[in-house]
Amino acid sequence: MEHRHTGPGVDKSVDQHTHSHGPHGTPHGGHGVHAAAPATAGPAGDSHMVHSQGQHAGHSVAMFRDRFWLSLALAVPVVFFSPMFADLLGYEPPVFPGSAWIPPVFGTAIFIYGGQPFLKGGLSELRTRKPGMMLLIAMAISVAFIASWVTSLGLGGFDLDFWWELALLVPIMLLGHWIEMRALGSAQGALDALAALLPDEAERVTGAGTETVSVSELRAGDTILVRPGGRMPADGTVSDGQAEFDESMITGESKTVLRTPGDPVVAGTIATDNSVRVRVSAIGEDTALAGIQRLVAEAQASSSRAQALADRAAAFLFYFAAGTGLLTFVFWTLMGSVTDAVTRTVTVLVIACPHALGLAIPLVIAISTERAARAGVLIKNRMALERMRTVDVVLFDKTGTLTRGEPELKGVVSAAGAGTATGQDAVLALAAAVEADSEHPVARSIVAAARERGLEIPTADGFTSLTGRGVRATIGGRTVYVGGPALLRELGLQEPPALAAATEAWLERGAAVLHVVDGGTVLGAVSLEDAVRPESRQAVRALQARGIKVAMITGDARQVAQAVAAELAIDEVFAEVLPADKDKKVAELQGRGLRVAMVGDGVNDSPALARAEVGIAIGGGTDVAVESAGVVLAGNDPRAVLSMLDLSKASYRKMWQNLVWATGYNIISVPLAAGVLAFAGIVLSPAAGAVMMSASTIVVALNAQLLRRLKLNPASAG
Repeated sequence: MEHRHTGPGVDKSVDQHTHSHGPHGTPHGGHGVHAAAPATAGPAGDSHMVHSQGQHAGHSVAMFRDRFWLSLALAVPVVFFSPMFADLLGYEPPVFPGSAWIPPVFGTAIFIYGGQPFLKGGLSELRTRKPGMMLLIAMAISVAFIASWVTSLGLGGFDLDFWWELALLVPIMLLGHWIEMRALGSAQGALDALAALLPDEAERVTGAGTETVSVSELRAGDTILVRPGGRMPADGTVSDGQAEFDESMITGESKTVLRTPGDPVVAGTIATDNSVRVRVSAIGEDTALAGIQRLVAEAQASSSRAQALADRAAAFLFYFAAGTGLLTFVFWTLMGSVTDAVTRTVTVLVIACPHALGLAIPLVIAISTERAARAGVLIKNRMALERMRTVDVVLFDKTGTLTRGEPELKGVVSAAGAGTATGQDAVLALAAAVEADSEHPVARSIVAAARERGLEIPTADGFTSLTGRGVRATIGGRTVYVGGPALLRELGLQEPPALAAATEAWLERGAAVLHVVDGGTVLGAVSLEDAVRPESRQAVRALQARGIKVAMITGDARQVAQAVAAELAIDEVFAEVLPADKDKKVAELQGRGLRVAMVGDGVNDSPALARAEVGIAIGGGTDVAVESAGVVLAGNDPRAVLSMLDLSKASYRKMWQNLVWATGYNIISVPLAAGVLAFAGIVLSPAAGAVMMSASTIVVALNAQLLRRLKLNPASAG
């Protein structure tokens, strides 16, 4: 895929302005206007990389939700009719024929239906010899299930009625996993969003005219017609006509690019102003867009897959409980009390899975995501929330992130009376008059600047777009042109020496330079640059004040990037970067030992967003960037990154506090249940262990609620 970097030469300023105007000043497509994305992928072959969003390890959010609600409904009668629970609260459950079988029957349904994900997950962890939360839960509910049936059937004389504990444990763990998966989200939707950039159909040119065909029917060598505002269905080469193409969603270039016969065009880009005929060179999997799609998939696959904190704690608790249970059984058997051995071993194994551990992380994540949303930050990936606190460098995309992605008038100079306010006002007023009827961003910026200065804008008519050169209109019987160096060459005019110093400085910054010509006289020139967001300065300063390095990456020319970097005092700049190289630049930073947070908004940012430790998408960006990121900023304010940092640190502290409490409860209660203090008459009964579990859960829930007191105000951060 070609990526054209327009340097500060003669054609740059024309390219930056003259892409816009259709007949009579009506824009067709225009920069930033994307055709509606179809619901399905275009080319054949895209579907094999599409995954269902919201799924993880074969379990879906909906599955955990449905099993939770049904298990909870079944748990109510189990708990109510449980003798152990009734004894704890001091009431007598109603007795009627069959009432004694309500806990066993309903409890069995809960175990089989609600416990199925944990039983399957536990077997999987057992096979891979990587014990975690699933195996710990599976062990606890299986032991409780078997022991309770033994008690219900009156076998062995044991009093191990854990039906109510089983009935509470399963719904709480389902709730925890449901909350966790909702917060986790999935980046696989990026592949759907990439495919959706392509249209479903194309107009193929035949000997009899044109025919509408499915994109999957196109073949290399076909000629297609792309109309104004239409999106390219395949890669190809312009064979007839010329048009300005919006390539921002692919290259990141903030300005459209003129494509003439012989020039390459890329699938997914938009012809903004004219119809062109294109000879197809690549379709489906061979297109540049499909290449970016593969990069996203590879980058996502290479992302860190570190276990969640709760899983690591669960692995420790599994070995701790299993070891303690074995020692308990052996010790009390050797002491000659098989009944005590079984009772205490079962109690150890059941209470080894505290409710608090299953909720410790999900509760913090749920509250964190809610607090973040109020600050304009959408957390899609829980690992992104955990990793943000460790970030060393924040890598911002330039266009649409640090800048608005829209031109802004930066300077005006007059040939007659150069530098005087009167001369500048006259030049700007004429330029605004020519552009007044256009809706193009360049035209809007010029007109807006004139109005801000309170200038009187003359009335113009006869507007004409000169493709590749500029625009013209008639003002008071005079023909006035606005355009770049190509316009001057066509008119046979030279830039006056009085303008040279100013325009040369503008071009060195990478600005677009447009001349204002009245008849055969060059009256002056104006410069336009991509507008820097005012809040970007605050974000950069605040990050640097916290010891975090700030870098910028862009597909724009180096002089454009350096000008923005100098204005914002950015630490490191990567300019003229191709889409594939954005991914490589993230890897390069990581190769230096830095942990990277990438902030971007375009399709070309998607691989880099997926590769970075934390991918942060600007919400106003393309769907694919949003889907590739672990974090989405609802607005366009980069200061929201600061809220993400604060939230990451605060939530990580809460996670650890909850885990310490949950595991600390086990470290104390398991030995007590095993009978280490039995010689002193202190033994933790099953009922007491269950009460302690509930108390531990309440403590964890209250501690997580304290996150709501965290103040997130990105506008004033730093």
